[in-house]
Amino acid sequence: MSLGIVILGVGRWGKHLVRNFANHPRVHLIAIVDPHQEQLAECRERLNLEENIILTESWYSIREHSSIDAVVIATPASTHYALILDALQLGYHVFTEKPLTLEPTECLELCQLAQQKQLQLFVDHTYLFNPAVEGGKKAIADGAIGNLRYGYASRTHLAPVRQDVDALWDLAIHDLGIFNYWLGQTPICVRAIGNVWLQPEGKMEFPAHEQNNQLPLSDLVWVTLTYPEGFQAQIHLCWCNPDKQRRLCAVGDRGTLIFDEMQPDSLLTLQHGTFKRENINFLPIDIITEKLPLDEYEPLGRVCDRFIESIQTQTPSPISSGWVGLELVKILDALTRSLQQGGENIFLD
Repeated sequence: MSLGIVILGVGRWGKHLVRNFANHPRVHLIAIVDPHQEQLAECRERLNLEENIILTESWYSIREHSSIDAVVIATPASTHYALILDALQLGYHVFTEKPLTLEPTECLELCQLAQQKQLQLFVDHTYLFNPAVEGGKKAIADGAIGNLRYGYASRTHLAPVRQDVDALWDLAIHDLGIFNYWLGQTPICVRAIGNVWLQPEGKMEFPAHEQNNQLPLSDLVWVTLTYPEGFQAQIHLCWCNPDKQRRLCAVGDRGTLIFDEMQPDSLLTLQHGTFKRENINFLPIDIITEKLPLDEYEPLGRVCDRFIESIQTQTPSPISSGWVGLELVKILDALTRSLQQGGENIFLD
């Protein structure tokens, strides 16, 4: 049985979603919605879409179409709450870009509504479906690096520079999600400090917390996460660094697990190594670099397929449900409060 789907938004990422859902064997793509007619025309031409797929600039012109089962939302995060709420109230399953919304209270409301109506609320945390991230989860579970000690990540580049949110909200959610997934835990305490260079007059466009919309737009943010068993992770986020990095590591007492997107031929590696003690000296031993074999598939294709599977089995995704999205927004909100308070530790429930 095919599911009728409408896609809202065909920007850079939305086009990839259209491609995947249009070619999914269990999907009937009903309509694509975008306020820019030229985007719709380009999408139809580039993806060679069937003529019976409706292209419209208004969600309200299509929202009560009798064949809709699910709505896919790839619009700016500030629009998510209203669109998701409307779709759930109409009885549709929802797939949304991350973050779920910009407010923890809104996220909770939407999760509870989806649960009450027995609808699937699915957040596109594509990294958690990446074969390297899935491989890292397995390696840690198998004890490949021994007892976990700490982690670190860098997500830097030169542009794009956002004018609505800072580097924290723009970049951090990926690494937060991966650390949580690898550890099977969420932080109990977070801390953030930042620097502003490019837009000292800029302000956040949303009040993620009462005073957060008064924050300037940090170009650099350092994040510290503390997990229940003592594991700490530090994340370096910056959008004005020409040294592009996409690297995340977990360190144990037997080695380091490295996920490096800038090394496409060795996305996931294990750096083995430990010490042998001789008198007062510690001598490195067993130093080996191991490239881990990975399955080959498009992560976004896997994400779209899991959404359809969640609907058809009425089973929320353990790694991409609305509840998972809520936890990540709660962490981002706490980090923003820490940033506002000059790097104070913020404890999470």
